[in-house]
Amino acid sequence: MSDTESLDLTPVAAPPTTRRSRRRNVAVFVALFAAVVALLAQGVLHSLNYFDTVDQALATRASLGTTTFRLEGIVAAHTITRTSRGASFWMDGGNAKRVFVDAVGQPPQLFQSNIPVVVLGHFTSRTSDTFDATQILVKHTASYIAAHPSRVRAPNGTVR
Repeated sequence: MSDTESLDLTPVAAPPTTRRSRRRNVAVFVALFAAVVALLAQGVLHSLNYFDTVDQALATRASLGTTTFRLEGIVAAHTITRTSRGASFWMDGGNAKRVFVDAVGQPPQLFQSNIPVVVLGHFTSRTSDTFDATQILVKHTASYIAAHPSRVRAPNGTVR
């Protein structure tokens, strides 16, 4: 007998697929899909940046304490003082409420009185009206550039 005669080369049928393995495959795909959806949802939720208005922040000042958050309001007229560290100014909310902002760093070029701004920082204490800011963001709509083309300049000095 030769070696080729001793080997059985006839095809063997695959074992029948059971319902149990199909269910397991479906369960694995459902679990993977749910995990991907959960990760995407968490990523989207954490990428949203909310802010509190001056009125909201003052109403919840005790619970906010000294945690960092974004505060939105209008820069009060004639209150901006340039300091060696940055700028200080009063922010108005509705209902005649005010917060004193002490900002560190160079304010944006468009920063001025009577404009809406968002500042990132924290209250100095649970009862203080002073807000220590590390960043000032000037708020404006997309139509701002069209209405005031000479106000927005690129870093190289060209007008946008």
